[in-house]
Amino acid sequence: MKLLIDLQHPAHLHFFRQLILRLEDEGNEVLITGRDKDILVELADEFGLTVEVFGHARKGVWNLGKELVLRQWRLQQIIRKFKPDLMMAIAGTYISIPGRLLNVPTYIFYDTEHATLSNLLSYPFAKCIYLPRCYRKPVRWRHVLYNGYHELAYLHPRYFTADKCVLKEVGLKEGEIFSIIRFVSWEAAHDIGRSGFSPDAKLRAVEELSRFGPVFISAEGPLPDELEKFRVPIKSSRLHHLMAFSALVFGESATMCSEGAVLGVPGIYVDPVGRGYTDEQEQDYGLVFNFTPARQEEAIAKGVSILNGYNKEYWREKGRCLIEEKIDVTDMLLRIARGKPLRGQD
Repeated sequence: MKLLIDLQHPAHLHFFRQLILRLEDEGNEVLITGRDKDILVELADEFGLTVEVFGHARKGVWNLGKELVLRQWRLQQIIRKFKPDLMMAIAGTYISIPGRLLNVPTYIFYDTEHATLSNLLSYPFAKCIYLPRCYRKPVRWRHVLYNGYHELAYLHPRYFTADKCVLKEVGLKEGEIFSIIRFVSWEAAHDIGRSGFSPDAKLRAVEELSRFGPVFISAEGPLPDELEKFRVPIKSSRLHHLMAFSALVFGESATMCSEGAVLGVPGIYVDPVGRGYTDEQEQDYGLVFNFTPARQEEAIAKGVSILNGYNKEYWREKGRCLIEEKIDVTDMLLRIARGKPLRGQD
């Protein structure tokens, strides 16, 4: 079998990594394509994977449109040469239309409801769309709802065991309370016109959370000079190991807050519109707490409250309950690749 996987963001590599390894071990051929976005190439190198990179992530609607046309044109050339039996992508903005034009079954996985434009460029042309059961918007095209989250494709206990050595790498002792803060660039197509923490609130959040222990910042792009010293000093491939031992994930990334939830780490998520999966992780599991930018001070106060009365076992038990109730998402991907896909809400 020949499978083509297109990556739009570094996080997508995590989602497909276990699938790629399993299929290649079985003798299948997997081609990974990607766009030059943030740390994608660096992350692939750290995991020993090769990504054929073309197209550059740039700011602005005009540049996004230009990239869309050029990447689709290049993907059509690659598809004709590689001749995949099927293709997969998260979001699928670039690959769905070439897949339809060249009659290659294309399976799309997504969890971001407000990415309206990219969804319109993807959903109608896919063979099938796989969405978490908590997805908030109705979908007109062929789709399957499954009982899981993207993060369970790589942080499920079957695939991930946290390495305690990461604590020494950042100068921490086992059991020490610390927080991870994530600031995003707000340059994705679905983020245009939106924003998160104000510069003052970022400083205040770091100051307040630092009262309880070290703070490590993961950020897209540069940080203000006064915050640069807090940037996490480890390889990108080690961040999940560090997160697994943290007491709090705080910031503007739905993905990282969801990763924390899967690992039994509470999260504070600040975003203008939110996500269906972080809503569910708050309502059903009490692991993520959602706030809009207008409630930044409440978000900081909630983070302080969690750290002030932090009980590791309390939060880890919540994480175990989540794992028990959700599916192994990599197993779902394997079933799709092998022609035995889910039929709905498994």
